[in-house]
Amino acid sequence: MDANGNVTLRIDGTVKWFDPGRGFGFVVSEDGGPDILLHANVLRNFGQSSVADGAKISILAQTTQRGVQAVEVVAVESVISTDSPGLDDFKSLSAEDLRSTPLEPARVKWFNKDKGFGFANVFGGTDDVFIHVEVLRASGLADLQPGEAVALRVIDGRRGKMASEVSTWETALNDRTGG
Repeated sequence: MDANGNVTLRIDGTVKWFDPGRGFGFVVSEDGGPDILLHANVLRNFGQSSVADGAKISILAQTTQRGVQAVEVVAVESVISTDSPGLDDFKSLSAEDLRSTPLEPARVKWFNKDKGFGFANVFGGTDDVFIHVEVLRASGLADLQPGEAVALRVIDGRRGKMASEVSTWETALNDRTGG
């Protein structure tokens, strides 16, 4: 319960939709009930600027005068399946091979959702890393902003380095420190 007497509940659900441009979206609880407002600021506090429609999410939520609202994001589950993403560069790699590459901290150079791709740079490296929108969606994200800190699993594609997974910055730090 917070200072205003609002009870906070942990809710597991699915992102119904999220629009980074509008700054909000909605979550549907696994247990049913009304849609839950997910504001961009709550998502940013978790370290993400977007989340993919259909992504599994765990949140802390409160019922307010304006309805049920997320007050904290606890986890966003990657929607990567056991199959390789549908890009030609991944066809020769198993899901285990893709997951075995280390998460590396990186910064987004640019990403254009309409074009379906963008680029990032791994810290300490000079190579551009290609990010395809389908990899982004499979990672539970919908969009990236220039300068955003992320974590990437990087493979050598036919035309250079490319991301096989995109995660939050905090995920890379925890992966490196074992936390």
